[in-house]
Amino acid sequence: MDTARNLLFVSEALFHLLLMMLTVGVGVHSMPVPTDVPMCMATETAQYRLTFTGKWTQAAFPKQYPVYRPPAQWSNLIGVTHSSDYHIWQRNEFASNGVREFAEKGEAWTIMKEVEEAGERIQSVYGILSAPAVVGGSGQMSTEFEVFARHSYLSFIVRIVPSPDWFVGVDSIDLCDGDHWKENVSLELFPYDAGTDSGFTFSSPNFETIPQDKITQITSSSPHHPANSFYYPRLKHLPPIAKLTLTKIKKTNQIISLPEEPTQSIPLLTGNEIDDSPINTPLDCEVSVWSPWGLCKGKCGDSGVQHRTRYILMHPANNGAACPLLEEERKCFPDNCL
Repeated sequence: MDTARNLLFVSEALFHLLLMMLTVGVGVHSMPVPTDVPMCMATETAQYRLTFTGKWTQAAFPKQYPVYRPPAQWSNLIGVTHSSDYHIWQRNEFASNGVREFAEKGEAWTIMKEVEEAGERIQSVYGILSAPAVVGGSGQMSTEFEVFARHSYLSFIVRIVPSPDWFVGVDSIDLCDGDHWKENVSLELFPYDAGTDSGFTFSSPNFETIPQDKITQITSSSPHHPANSFYYPRLKHLPPIAKLTLTKIKKTNQIISLPEEPTQSIPLLTGNEIDDSPINTPLDCEVSVWSPWGLCKGKCGDSGVQHRTRYILMHPANNGAACPLLEEERKCFPDNCL
């Protein structure tokens, strides 16, 4: 409960900081740096509702699923609306110091400073948005934001908690289609590794990656190590760990403005995700290597018996392969028999 309260407190404090920054800069609509990307020709601004749905359940991701200290959950969402020449993060590129701190610790001050400086330097950031943390692997958070033709792209990042430096997010999704705005966008989200910490499991201690790696997508076979919490060699692809839904809000006679508060996070009552069938990922039993054969027990002149054992590393789940025998014996003849 203390962890949940702390997350909600940090989330609320961060939102008020973001709102203050946005209020200061909302009146500045600077021209973006020219690029070869086709320009959005929409003549009016558009407002969207962003809904983030966590799909990180024990049924879908049974291996090493965090149950306590802390349990599986999501950080607050940090996002920006921007032009095509800006990236808050990019796959196969190095994470900035701000992305590093957010992916490893959930600290957003540096990444917010980077966004602010980018807006001042290359004039490509229009708005900053935030949504509160989800205290649970399955749940929802949502917020509303505004876009216009010169800055029609959306990017965001959400930290996976607990994890070494893992996150989900979107890099530069264009909400404009020629001269009009897209009505609905739905994307399945998969985990990424920020490349700054070399931990394999959700609860790994800090182990800095030197030299720093680039941001890569985590798959069922990469990193290729049985200790990896997302390592499911039977699967071709991981199931989506989260989902993004963007819905264009119809205009009314009222003036469009950002909400005073983001919509609160909503935990889902069951492990089933909204509008989705439940996913049950099979997890095979994993056992250790055999121990050395034990002493041969028997009478002198007669054959005896010796044993070896192994133990369970991972119990099966969701109809995964059952555990093999954990003990074997074989005939032997006692050594040094007098």
